Amino acid sequence: MSFLAPLFALGALAVVGPILFHLIRRTTREKTPFSTLMFLEPSPPRVTKRSRLENVGLLLLRCLVLALLALAFARPFLERVLPGPPPGTGQRIVILADTSASMRRETLWADARAKIEARLGAANPQDEIALLAFDREVRTVMSFEEWKKTPPNERASAAVQRLASVTPSWNATRLDAALLQSIEALDQADESLQDKREIVLVSDMQEGAQLDGLQGYQWPRGISVSVDPVSAKARENAAMQWLSESEENDKPGEEVPLRVRVTNAAESKREQFQLRWQGAPAGTPAIEAYVPAGQARIVRITKPPTGATALTLSGDDTPFDNTLYILPPQPAQLPVLFIGADADEDTHASLYYLRRAFPKTAHQNVEMLVHRGEGAVPAYQLQQAQLVVLGDGSADAPVASARQFARDGKIVVVPLTSAASGNVLGKLLELPSLATPEATVKDYALLAQIDFRHPLFAPFADPRFSDFAKIHWWKYRRLDTAALAGSQTLAQFDSGDPAVVQVPLGKGSVIVFTSSWRPVDSQLALSSKFVPLLQALLEQSSNLPPQKAQYFVGDEVPLPRSSQPLAVTKPDHREVPIATDAKFSDADQPGIYTVSPGTQRFVVNLSPEESRLAPFSAERLLALAVPLRTTHETPVETARREGRAQAVEIENQQKLWRWLIVAALAVLLLETLFAGKLSRTVSGSTTAST
Repeated sequence: MSFLAPLFALGALAVVGPILFHLIRRTTREKTPFSTLMFLEPSPPRVTKRSRLENVGLLLLRCLVLALLALAFARPFLERVLPGPPPGTGQRIVILADTSASMRRETLWADARAKIEARLGAANPQDEIALLAFDREVRTVMSFEEWKKTPPNERASAAVQRLASVTPSWNATRLDAALLQSIEALDQADESLQDKREIVLVSDMQEGAQLDGLQGYQWPRGISVSVDPVSAKARENAAMQWLSESEENDKPGEEVPLRVRVTNAAESKREQFQLRWQGAPAGTPAIEAYVPAGQARIVRITKPPTGATALTLSGDDTPFDNTLYILPPQPAQLPVLFIGADADEDTHASLYYLRRAFPKTAHQNVEMLVHRGEGAVPAYQLQQAQLVVLGDGSADAPVASARQFARDGKIVVVPLTSAASGNVLGKLLELPSLATPEATVKDYALLAQIDFRHPLFAPFADPRFSDFAKIHWWKYRRLDTAALAGSQTLAQFDSGDPAVVQVPLGKGSVIVFTSSWRPVDSQLALSSKFVPLLQALLEQSSNLPPQKAQYFVGDEVPLPRSSQPLAVTKPDHREVPIATDAKFSDADQPGIYTVSPGTQRFVVNLSPEESRLAPFSAERLLALAVPLRTTHETPVETARREGRAQAVEIENQQKLWRWLIVAALAVLLLETLFAGKLSRTVSGSTTAST
């Protein structure tokens, strides 16, 4: 018999405790006073000195319980030889080739190919091998099925030929996903190969590799991981990262300097670096950056020269990550079209407050377009506009233009400023008999019910911002929502009448305010809710995807909605056609990408994690329970590891510790019964003697 945790067997020494307790004799007795003995002279009881055990049977039971528990925790097993694989069976091996951006350094990829080719050449005819390349994603170079279908004498050369077409990408390193996918491939092995499965990892093992997906993962039995690392001669590296400004730091109308973080490797011997704009005029001075080894510094850079979009780092011996692409943020152009007869400076009109509700920021620039004529709205204004507000007195032709605008998928806002506004709304919805009479309001009305789940009121869902009780509504118009097919009431007054109603129209919708933001109708324009409310309307109507200052290689980039097919021109001048309302998922290299038709551009940079080039230690994998086997293992270490794995497997099959626990419980029950019986016997004899 052997033990998986033999040190726990030392717990059997605890049997000394019961033995010592059984050697202790109680010499005192309980004293009971009797009146007939009051005249007798007291004398101490006689004690016979002896060193012998009492109740040996009870002692043996207690010692046996402790011994059984100690043996159970030592996890014993009966040694036997596990059945090995049948003669002539080989291994099932997955070779993982790292093709992330960090493998572009020096001769790393050539060294990795040499190691893979050597491993393929040493394969036995009975072996099954799959070749996978990984970076941010995993790609199959040669599968197990393709390996088995190839003649044995041509397998290695066929795999080498396919490997020749593989080159390192610009993607980050998802080592966790690669290992998990390799395990899935190995799990399909035949029963005879369940104990001879191996993952061979050929990588630079840079510390920027992602391993979070292995947290808590339970590795299957019989799979081991061998690491065959490749390393570069130069251990020094400096890198740049563009820190895009947050909204809190954006200052409209002021020039905000660009912030670039420069990091220096811990093993670096250089501390002085220079940053230069590509394409800058001759004589433009470089930006000096002093960064001690193992630290980072933030460098503030003024506006780049005209046409410059890339910043280069010099003074570093590892050039693959020394170019940073930067586009100064450009505000989105979001025109709003007002159709009506309001004068520009009329403080009692809706247009006056509408103009001032959209301040210019670093992220958006809202231009107010106004159409006051009776003719149709010019086509260029409808194409530019992202939101339409329909005022009083609009003629039939402009209303028809607004109707088509909504049917194309946008939003038309109609504030009812009088009972006659129902005519404009009726023409827009093609409901001539629609009436909007004045409601009777005593003092003022309040909003009582609001649908905060709707995108219009979602910005106010937080209890800190959901109080609309301070906004008084002096006048409003009654609207029969039953006459509006598919309408949805978004807010109601305390009287139960609708305050804000959404009516579907084609692909878009019409938002009806039964009151308006004019001071004569309400306090809405003077409240803190007015600007975010109109901003929510603009965002919902424009439906522009959120744009980040920069993306990283491999990210999906949302594109603006378009009625015609789009195309994206990559940094290498290749054009990729994109369907409408789609995302661009082919950002496979750093640089500037251009979306056409139009002038939209976006930046794609190398992931900062790929610049963390210091190799991580094997302890990081061992901490994640990866069954690691290094390629430099000695025969003695290999035999020891395999013997340990075999012992664990045998113990898991036998589970003798469970039976020992059951036996300990049975003996403990017997000891309890025996001790109780002995206690009753002693008590009876004491009573008889008195």
